[in-house]
Amino acid sequence: MKIIVCVKQVPDTNEVRIDPEKGTLIRDGVPSILNHDDANALEEVLRIKDQYPDTHVTVLTMGPPQAKEMLTDCLAMGADEAILLSDRALGGSDTWATSNALAAGIKRIGDYDLIFAGRQAIDGDTAQVGPQIAEKLELPQVTYVKEFQLNDREVTVKRALENGYELIKLQLPCLLTAIKELNKPRYMSVPGIYKACTQEITVWNAEDIKVDLSTVGLKASPTNVYRSFTPAPKGKGITVEGETAKEMVSNLVGSLREKHII
Repeated sequence: MKIIVCVKQVPDTNEVRIDPEKGTLIRDGVPSILNHDDANALEEVLRIKDQYPDTHVTVLTMGPPQAKEMLTDCLAMGADEAILLSDRALGGSDTWATSNALAAGIKRIGDYDLIFAGRQAIDGDTAQVGPQIAEKLELPQVTYVKEFQLNDREVTVKRALENGYELIKLQLPCLLTAIKELNKPRYMSVPGIYKACTQEITVWNAEDIKVDLSTVGLKASPTNVYRSFTPAPKGKGITVEGETAKEMVSNLVGSLREKHII
């Protein structure tokens, strides 16, 4: 079985700051990490590989040359192959243009049985790239996968909804997107780290994947981020005092009546 995992290198949101004047993210000095949901997708695929050792796992990403570090981490976790799509022509792509490039990369890879990706990236939170890839490859898809089971050429997934779950069966090949509740990603192993450090990462440019240049990059992106900002802080809370619980409730009710809230 051949499986492709779409991953992304993202800034650690715990370290991100915003320039108050420009309204843009300050990325200098911010460490980059493997996107959280993508780590869950990779873990689920590696569990398949644990069960079926002949499974070949390819991790695919689009980004600058620095993304090699994240791909090396994926190899150290257990992936067999890593491919980076990197070209100035791809720079500035929004979700639509990014999915065009990734779909072209997957077509270049060719033979595959399953594509797994994270639900969304923590630096965008759009949850659009995975479904867009599926549409461009004309694949059946299920998003928000919470549970996963493989049986020969059929997969059964439990899909999380706002008010419950869906149990869905579909045939391979297909595309799935994972949520954090699916599993707990493994750590890199010492043998895996040694192997990853000596393994070459394949780099393809726009010409290699034969993507239409009019469908990728900043000029081809129909969406733009005009400003990022930190929400204004809320006012200071009020502590309701009282000797007993009954007295505190009475004081709270009195305060709400004074403000004409009740």
